[in-house]
Amino acid sequence: MTSWASARNAGSPVLAELADAVLQPGFKGTTLPDWLRKRLAAGLGGIALYSRNLVEKGQIEALTASIRAENPDVIIALDEEGGDVTRLEAFTGSSRPGNLALGAAGDPALTETVARGLGHDLARAGITLNYAPVVDVDSDMDNPVVGTRAFGSDPALVARHAAAWVTGLQAAGVAGCAKHFPGHGATDVDSHDALPTVSLSAAELAATALLPYRSVIDAGVRAIMTGHLLVPAYDAGFPATVSRPIMIDLLRRELGFDGLIVTDGIEMPAVSAEYGLGGTAVRALVAGADALCVGGENATPGVVGLLRNSIMAAVNDGTLPEARLAEAAARVRALSRWASAARDTGTGTGTGSDPDWRPAALDAARRALHITVNGPHAASGPPHVVELDAPTNLAVDPVTPWGLGAPLARLLPGTTVVRLAAPSTAELQEAVHPGAGRPLVVVLRTAYRHRHLTTSADRILALRPDAIVAELGVPGDDRPGAVHLATHGGTALCCQVAAEAVAGLLKP
Repeated sequence: MTSWASARNAGSPVLAELADAVLQPGFKGTTLPDWLRKRLAAGLGGIALYSRNLVEKGQIEALTASIRAENPDVIIALDEEGGDVTRLEAFTGSSRPGNLALGAAGDPALTETVARGLGHDLARAGITLNYAPVVDVDSDMDNPVVGTRAFGSDPALVARHAAAWVTGLQAAGVAGCAKHFPGHGATDVDSHDALPTVSLSAAELAATALLPYRSVIDAGVRAIMTGHLLVPAYDAGFPATVSRPIMIDLLRRELGFDGLIVTDGIEMPAVSAEYGLGGTAVRALVAGADALCVGGENATPGVVGLLRNSIMAAVNDGTLPEARLAEAAARVRALSRWASAARDTGTGTGTGSDPDWRPAALDAARRALHITVNGPHAASGPPHVVELDAPTNLAVDPVTPWGLGAPLARLLPGTTVVRLAAPSTAELQEAVHPGAGRPLVVVLRTAYRHRHLTTSADRILALRPDAIVAELGVPGDDRPGAVHLATHGGTALCCQVAAEAVAGLLKP
């Protein structure tokens, strides 16, 4: 490794190399742009891919091969949660149950198998670091960003499944990255939009949000991602991403984590609105972060250059100690060496003992499906489906399909479907009318968080109390409908399992 002893020089190539090593920017397009080729050749430490970069299997593998051809040691990262947040299957929907469904299924062995299969798919695609799993405890019913991405609201259950997920993923040679430290579940604000505050005491956090982190650290997780969260119990002045008490005192010293600390996207307003991109990058490194994720639409040549220059300037003016930057770069290289060893042994190539994870995924999705019968449902036959749409958080790709109309149409030819967003009473009546004399299925996603969804569902049920209601998100306390189905996730597999259950109810 290049010595950093003489790096403190305004034009030092050694300092530039260290600054490049800690960056993990994204980019636009499905092929590697020339500006990024040059940065990789100069020692850029990481690349973050998103669904905008991934179109089909062969293209993904060609893209990662072209990235590694410029820099064999580069870390190629992806936030593939395997649930409603999916990048490999963004255009089709995930063929796996997401975290909430795995938690509802209640069998960590199934979780481990599903995650190992995902790891093999990622390894075959050339991915070395997965920004997953989400290990937040979904403890606030008003949380707008965690939802089905969490294993559940019970800290002990989340801890068990988080450890199993990490074990399975990393057995395939792909590094896991637990997020969003120290826990995004006890908030009612989305850090994609603004800075959330976690109001729990240190004792409450130790008993809840921190339990899964202790579990994944014990399981050997290679990386942990910071959350852009204000946690006054540890630091009343600065968000976790730029907080030394949280990064060093809590995560490093108290919890004993010695792996890679990665920031959530530093372009997110929760931090960038206050400190700017360059300021956030420097503050995060000073606080103890090792790698900077730059996602969204902000990873342009100019922005990536600005970040490198900001880091170098901070070293030169003494704001960022050289030793701290060198330590961060060393942790990036350590993860790179781990991934290289996995590739060399075949563990991280998707070959060898690739398990058949599909039976486990199907079993988990079926176990996660909870059916409540409240009364008689409509007669048999092809149903009419009314899907009530609601906005999702920014982590969920808007192109990812969801719903029961398509899988029900495959099972019951003649099925019709209409999708509505915040409909008026007249629009609801018009939408329900084609279902006259036929079974009616109402499809929702986390309805309890959206008044217009619960109001619309109530109006439909007033017209058709025999309707079947399918909840594809986080189920609330109510189970409306003649029959209520809770899938605990809207992935393609969870929707298929729910459609099979509905078809079973409606077949003569």
